Amino acid sequence: MRRRGRLLGWLSLGLGAAQLVAPDRVRRISGVDDSARSRVVVPLVGARELVHAAGLLTSGRKGFWAWTRVAGDAMDLTALGVALSHRTGARRRRLVGITGAIAGITLVDVLTAVRAGRAKDTDPAPGARGAREGEPMDLTATTTIRKPATEVYAFWRDLENLPTFMAHLEEVRTTGDRTSHWSASAPFGKSVEWDAEITGETADERIEWRSTGDAAVPNQGAVRFVPAPDGVSTEVHVALAYEIPGGAVGKAVAKYFGEEPHQQLDDDLRRLKQVLETGEVARSDGAPWGKRARQEFPQRPAQPLSDAELEKGAGA
Repeated sequence: MRRRGRLLGWLSLGLGAAQLVAPDRVRRISGVDDSARSRVVVPLVGARELVHAAGLLTSGRKGFWAWTRVAGDAMDLTALGVALSHRTGARRRRLVGITGAIAGITLVDVLTAVRAGRAKDTDPAPGARGAREGEPMDLTATTTIRKPATEVYAFWRDLENLPTFMAHLEEVRTTGDRTSHWSASAPFGKSVEWDAEITGETADERIEWRSTGDAAVPNQGAVRFVPAPDGVSTEVHVALAYEIPGGAVGKAVAKYFGEEPHQQLDDDLRRLKQVLETGEVARSDGAPWGKRARQEFPQRPAQPLSDAELEKGAGA
């Protein structure tokens, strides 16, 4: 639907530009007479097409602008019908051809407008930016940590460490060698829980997991640990996928995760970097993060560097 709307937009742009730039040629090709009235009408129709083009190419309301094209098509067909009744010979044949082309375009416009209306009625409304209920939400993020891959992998592989840097996780409890139970904060002071299993792993290189059973928010994830070119650091590549459920729960979760989900994941990895490199996380008081992190890594406001630290940084 969106693609078809854009195609109609480009069609309107081409027609409108031709009627404004070369109105005399358009009249000759279409078989319209060279009357004072036609010299006024053809540029006006061109301007109307440019308005359609602007709406179809820039507005999210493709259905509305498709219906405006249908209205314009009806006006054009009416004018052509009147012209046909007064033409004979070659000029009439050209008008017949133009009328047939406009009729075909009208059919496409009507189908586009009708389908846009149906899509509007059936598509779920966004719960927030970046997430809709009933649709998957995929997130990716990367950071570089100045620690060897073996150490970063070991920290992540102990899944109970995840709440120390993942903002919305309250607890991850290991239930087996490859299974665990997760609890996360949710909107309105609620929480959601689910079981998960590790579905694949390579020591010091990658971990993959997914939720199991009847999870309120089905999800899966993967993290790769890639040695950085400096030979000391590790590139951490994370990919998460959430299946936003329908109903009231879906709307709440979509809103919760949809505010700035990619930024949230970036922030999680920033906290991981701080935990592994410094042993603590510099955060403003009151910012949300995991229960275990609050216990093990007390909050502290970011502090300005001392003169000694500034001198040391300047000499590095």
